[in-house]
Amino acid sequence: MGSNSSRIGDLPKNEYLKKLSGTESISENDPFWNQLLSFSFPAPTSSTELKLLEEATISVCRSLVENNPRTGNLGALIKVFLSRTKELKLSAECQNHIFIWQTHNALFIICCLLKVFICQMSEEELQLHFTYEEKSGNYSSDSEDLLEELLCCLMQLITDIPLFLPYTSKLVKTLLYNFIRQEKPPPPGAHVFPQQSDGGGLLYGLASGVATGLWTVFTLGGVGSKAAASPELSSPLANQSLLLLLVLANLTDASDAPNPYRQAIMSFKNTQDSSPFPSSIPHAFQINFNSLYTALCEQQTSDQATLLLYTLLHQNSNIRTYMLARTDMENLVLPILEILYHVEERNSHHVYMALIILLILTEDDGFNRSIHEVILKNITWYSERVLTEISLGSLLILVVIRTIQYNMTRTRDKYLHTNCLAALANMSAQFRSLHQYAAQRIISYTCRHLRRYVYVLDKLYFPHSHCSTLQHCFSTLSDNGEELLSLTCSHILRSYASSLFSLLSKKHNKVLEQATQSLRGSLSSNDVPLPDYAQDLNVIEEVIRMMLEIINSCLTNSLHHNPNLVYALLYKRDLFEQFRTHPSFQDIMQNIDLVITFFSSRLLQAGAELSVERVLEIIKQGIVALPKDRLKKFPELKFKYVEEEQPEEFFIPYVWSLVYNSAVGLYWNPQDIQLFTMDSD
Repeated sequence: MGSNSSRIGDLPKNEYLKKLSGTESISENDPFWNQLLSFSFPAPTSSTELKLLEEATISVCRSLVENNPRTGNLGALIKVFLSRTKELKLSAECQNHIFIWQTHNALFIICCLLKVFICQMSEEELQLHFTYEEKSGNYSSDSEDLLEELLCCLMQLITDIPLFLPYTSKLVKTLLYNFIRQEKPPPPGAHVFPQQSDGGGLLYGLASGVATGLWTVFTLGGVGSKAAASPELSSPLANQSLLLLLVLANLTDASDAPNPYRQAIMSFKNTQDSSPFPSSIPHAFQINFNSLYTALCEQQTSDQATLLLYTLLHQNSNIRTYMLARTDMENLVLPILEILYHVEERNSHHVYMALIILLILTEDDGFNRSIHEVILKNITWYSERVLTEISLGSLLILVVIRTIQYNMTRTRDKYLHTNCLAALANMSAQFRSLHQYAAQRIISYTCRHLRRYVYVLDKLYFPHSHCSTLQHCFSTLSDNGEELLSLTCSHILRSYASSLFSLLSKKHNKVLEQATQSLRGSLSSNDVPLPDYAQDLNVIEEVIRMMLEIINSCLTNSLHHNPNLVYALLYKRDLFEQFRTHPSFQDIMQNIDLVITFFSSRLLQAGAELSVERVLEIIKQGIVALPKDRLKKFPELKFKYVEEEQPEEFFIPYVWSLVYNSAVGLYWNPQDIQLFTMDSD
């Protein structure tokens, strides 16, 4: 490259790069290095720019791959970089910008070369490029010394601490603060970097280069599915730091020791916490929780920030306790709800993480009560209905039900709808002053599945009945389509339900099994899969059971707070009454049937043609009059999130897919990398 400004098109013919990759060994004390490193070349800031750079230097890299095992020039370059880093602090204090600039350039070249090496050779072949010894002309037996020294040096540069001190907690803390600060990058084209204050590392520009350099060592590629659409990053350093932190946190444990980075993430405390750390926690540190909370609230548009939030809530009890005690939880919950609301635009992993965060939060009764006390105005991103004023709790219910509905009709992920229902169940005993639309959606969504259930049973027991009216009604149902059902359909449902549930009450499971076998016989081949409606029966029944339990929990624990739910229930009472005798729902239907009967009687006594306001007034009066001991008590609905037995099977590919899709200034040719084999074994 040399002392002049370099362009991508000139790189293949650059005399200094040719000498670096040639057949001549270059001593680490050779003046050549000062000449090589005195270039003005803007570092790539996107994967597209890095791809262009790699394509322009492919001949140089191939030559170095071929010659370096004999020349050891890569090792010499790394040693030059290591020797310069020992003087960086002094250079920063003396404002020796040229020395810092050349050190940054050395790291940039190492970054580019190592990435190509990693893509094109095995781990054993890569080690050979670190083991050449010039004097003896052979290879060192201690093959990892130079690589280990490089890694330690990079971590020291990031954390700005002496090498002899433990760096695990310092590194995690620094990466978190990089995420918190969201520092803007230096101006384009700048290669001399001003010194930063307030503990920002040696130099911000150098730290940015170091972050990219670290990635070339740690990143072996990634597997990506659908790349999430994300806005332009305002802080590449924050993004790289966060991705590196997630990679480190998800490293598998060693046979004789747990992952120290995960231990550090699990144990750090608030700077305002003066209690001593237990001696059993080796990697503890303190960080400003308020700053971290603010950054997490502001950055939830990205997968990696949501994954960090999940990691902290799930693994760090100090963070979880702090967040649940906040009085401004809407700042955190609203971005999570917006992720779920735009489920069609998000990848499945991002949606799943957002949902698990809600499930973890709803494990706390204080959270479930407080969200109904937060009143929101004009939620512009919610487009189904204009919500001029609604509680955070009611909005959460609306979004979760919408997510369940989307999953049931599109993705059909059992774990997704199970966790959605678990979150609603956790909240149900603390439902307070439900918005009329939220109450309506709870009841109408339950009714939708009740009708679907009757339809599926009809198709199982009488596959050739061709109930066209019923089938047409279900084919025309929209998301809010209960209003589309005609009186004729309602009559048909009622008559079918009576006969079908009578049949079910005799031998429920055996009848279903026989009906399924009969349907298989009509298909005349065991290889032909059952229709979707037959396969969905158990799922529909599970959803109905959970929704009925959620309604029952609300009626039992907070009836007096929710007249709108009673109103919505009475409006659909005909359908609920049909399920009194269903063998799977008889127990849970007792309280619901009692409430329907009690309030229906009071409305009947009040006369016909009652206004909505009058009906609500009668309901509020009836709530006071209804003896609470008449409602049967059930065990409290409580669900707790527990990771799978081998969570790494989900998280490690997910993290590397984020690296592959989201890392700034990194381009990986999919044909050159394979991190996970596709073998079924």
